Amino acid sequence: MKKIGILFGQENTFPGAFVERVNSKKVKGIAAEFVQIDKVIQGESNDYDVIIDRISQDIPFYRGYLKNAAISGTAVINNPFWWSADEKFFNNALATKIKVAVPKTVLLPSNTHPDDTNELSMRNLSYPLDWDSIFDYIGFPAFFKPFAGGGWKNVYRLENREDFFKAYNETGQLVMMLQEAIEFNDYFRCYSIDRRDIRIMQYDPRQPHHLRYVQNPKPIEAKMLKRITDDVLKINNALGYDFNTVEFAIRDGVPYAIDFCNPAPDADVNSVGEKNFEWVVESAANMAIRRAENHKRGMNNLTWGDFVTSFSANEKLKSNKSKNK
Repeated sequence: MKKIGILFGQENTFPGAFVERVNSKKVKGIAAEFVQIDKVIQGESNDYDVIIDRISQDIPFYRGYLKNAAISGTAVINNPFWWSADEKFFNNALATKIKVAVPKTVLLPSNTHPDDTNELSMRNLSYPLDWDSIFDYIGFPAFFKPFAGGGWKNVYRLENREDFFKAYNETGQLVMMLQEAIEFNDYFRCYSIDRRDIRIMQYDPRQPHHLRYVQNPKPIEAKMLKRITDDVLKINNALGYDFNTVEFAIRDGVPYAIDFCNPAPDADVNSVGEKNFEWVVESAANMAIRRAENHKRGMNNLTWGDFVTSFSANEKLKSNKSKNK
């Protein structure tokens, strides 16, 4: 029997619906359940062929458990090694290389020194930074947000330089990025599951959380639909995420990828709505079943993005050319 597990925290509607949907399909030799952990011993495998991770971003112990499971053959979704390395500023930089439009963005050092460091630890950093060039490049209004993280924590909208320095002085040891504000006329949030199933949802981030998914949305122009679909696939193929959401703000007919590192995206029926919930439950169940069917016991069953696999292939090619000289 191949086992699919889901690891989750405070969410209530999606995990149970996911397990029920997998089991309702009655695929021979495959069953789903909530993950149960009673011990974690180095290098020892667990009972799961596939695990859907919904919580390790908040629980470091779970991240360690998932990495141990992965090296013993469990197909963990999403890849816990890449998720540990990923952050929003890198995502933006990568987007510029794969021709996905993103807001102008700069990375800034923390306002106060990290623990156990002082000014000597930062001696390679010019002081002051070239603020005039930074502000000229980004412009105002702008958004100021942590380079890693989510949930709209420590996010500021800034109207001018004075707003920036006031906010910067409140951020302590957080590494932040300053980002161009995209004044949009339309906004979309897109599920991407298994890098093949895409659901584009009209979304309004200016509304309270439970009202952000637009009900009875207007049709999307075919050209825009294709552009967004292509960009969602580009991003997730590059990063290697198999369960993710990507957000786009539309300005002057151009979709700008705003937020595309959501590997445990909101899937609660009370916020996404019945139709979106049904879609994500069905798509996630089908993905998990496919992974279970293709699982090879005792082997590495993780998936990786093109950024990693292409880089590795290029390095191997360079190495082979060097040896043949």
